[in-house]
Amino acid sequence: MNPQVSHLLAEALRLSPDDRVLLVEHLLETLPAQMAEKLDDEFERELDRRLEEMERDPTATVPWSEVKKLW
Repeated sequence: MNPQVSHLLAEALRLSPDDRVLLVEHLLETLPAQMAEKLDDEFERELDRRLEEMERDPTATVPWSEVKKLW
């Protein structure tokens, strides 16, 4: 990661969660359609992977209330 991107990331991480979501949405809108499609495909594969993992062993999931404590 180049220094400018590192600096921008550090600043972005200081934003509130709501503002970070807005920033991500705006950045995604600036990507060429092919890149957005690639991200959509990768996201869908990750969701499928997680669903399969959960269906294999539902006891391995972590409740959202516990995940939030990690942040």
